[in-house]
Amino acid sequence: MKNLIFLLFLSAFFSVKAQDADAILKSVVDKLNKVDDYTVDANIKADIPMIKILPVKATLYFKQKDKFKVVSKGIAILPKQGFTDINAFLNKKGAYMAVEGGTKTVQDIKTTLVTVIPTGENSEFVLAKLWIDTKRSIILESQITTRGSGTVSVSYKYGEQAEYGLPSVLEFTVDVKKFKMPKSVAADIHDTEGKDNKKKHKDTGTIVITLSNYKVNKGLSDEIFKKKN
Repeated sequence: MKNLIFLLFLSAFFSVKAQDADAILKSVVDKLNKVDDYTVDANIKADIPMIKILPVKATLYFKQKDKFKVVSKGIAILPKQGFTDINAFLNKKGAYMAVEGGTKTVQDIKTTLVTVIPTGENSEFVLAKLWIDTKRSIILESQITTRGSGTVSVSYKYGEQAEYGLPSVLEFTVDVKKFKMPKSVAADIHDTEGKDNKKKHKDTGTIVITLSNYKVNKGLSDEIFKKKN
């Protein structure tokens, strides 16, 4: 009898936690969905072991629900995990389950951890941990594991566009061995390994994206996403 009562208590506890997590995520998604489209300038700095990449300037275009384009004259290493892909995934109701998992101070702000677990066997996402500022309904930190690129950790900072859930700075920490690089960059890594294979290198790299000059909900044409760079 005691075991049954304990199991019922656990079931009720996790049910409440799931409901709380769903409510928190809904607030985050509702804020992101205020954005129909945007254009923003990006400055991308990558510090990846074994390769030298100069800072790159780019222009990013987004339109609901999943149109996204990067225009740049250089090689723009732009991780979509924690940026556009996670936002699109969170919009798929029924594609995941979420559980609240305690609190953590991030950037001097108390956040709530929400763990997101995909329910589909074929999902590219394996697991997402999101530390959310529940007062503003924005993600301040995430740790996202995918089948193709391993685990990517992201720190988010916000400016004037926080009301839309759009960050001003994103700092990615990536697993160099698993993260998918552009083909030209991957070739450089291969060459460097051959020349200098005796040296030990870090397993992680960082990519910092600074975003400025947002133009939100100005009505982007679909033609922008059809044109080649």
